[in-house]
Amino acid sequence: MLKERCEKLMAALSEHGVDGAIITSRTNIRYFSNFTSDESVLIITDKRRVLLTDFRYTIQANQLSAPDFEVIEVSRAIAASEIASVLTEMGVKKCAFEDGYLTVRAFNSYRELPVELVPMTPVIDGIRLVKDEYEIEMLKKAQSIADAAFAELITVIHEGMTEKEVANELDHLLRLHGADENSFDTIVGSGPNGALCHATPGPRRLQKGDLVVIDFGARYNGYCSDMTRTIAIGEPSDELRKIYNIVLRAQLSALDKLRPNMSAKELDTIARDVIAAEGYGECFGHSLGHGFGLDIHESPYASQRSDDTLVPGSTITVEPGIYVEDLGGVRIEDDCVLTEDGYIDLASTTKKLIVI
Repeated sequence: MLKERCEKLMAALSEHGVDGAIITSRTNIRYFSNFTSDESVLIITDKRRVLLTDFRYTIQANQLSAPDFEVIEVSRAIAASEIASVLTEMGVKKCAFEDGYLTVRAFNSYRELPVELVPMTPVIDGIRLVKDEYEIEMLKKAQSIADAAFAELITVIHEGMTEKEVANELDHLLRLHGADENSFDTIVGSGPNGALCHATPGPRRLQKGDLVVIDFGARYNGYCSDMTRTIAIGEPSDELRKIYNIVLRAQLSALDKLRPNMSAKELDTIARDVIAAEGYGECFGHSLGHGFGLDIHESPYASQRSDDTLVPGSTITVEPGIYVEDLGGVRIEDDCVLTEDGYIDLASTTKKLIVI
């Protein structure tokens, strides 16, 4: 699997006349080598693959990355001279690097390397766009953990709990059901705080009539899930229920039209038009969705500014929302994987408004 990923990378880079790559971002290091520490550098060519790391991680590197990668022990702070030595030995002349992830200090040191450096972040990241069978299975598992944790959460959540208590309980349940960690910090916004798209859970207590936006995800073997459900504490007002139904209709409309090889912008438009037609267009200010995998936010992106295409094997969240200041908010989000003839919705949790 690792060899095939590296071969795919070099095939893409060779189209730009590049004969080697330096990989430094933690996500791409994991993707290409299976190594999970950021204290490392990968150097990849058509004929050879090298992982540089220090004494603390050499055993781990050999366990995770060999024989696909040759592990070379270097100093704790990997010096540019050590990278230069390997590049020279491997005969690299024109080398791709991840300009999107380097600090200015690191870039200045890399400018001394004996190669022509070519910034290629979009090409390197693009190798991860289409998920293989293993990745899809990991994403399914991450989502199943999130579904199970949420199912248990709604049996214990109640009026009077603080947003922070809800978040802490959900984080605990994610781990009980098998998550290695959260995909991102859990979002809980109750009542008027639901209008904050990325509300930080705080001391506000859940009250009757509240809608509560809960956005969370599980990370499993490095792969992320991302889902949002909005629940009610007691019967919500007519306006809040109306908003919920509009968001639900927007999401279902987008899911109904979701298909492989459609433009991501078109998908965004489908949901956005439903919300705008009801007079809430200005209350939906974020994009409809994003890809997910080893990172919680990856290409493609479904927005009005996107030029991305939803190809088979790519992932996309579908998460329309309405946010009304001083009233509250609603967001409903599912994880989807495009297939050759449709898509798989990884989420199994009901979209029907849950009233606690």
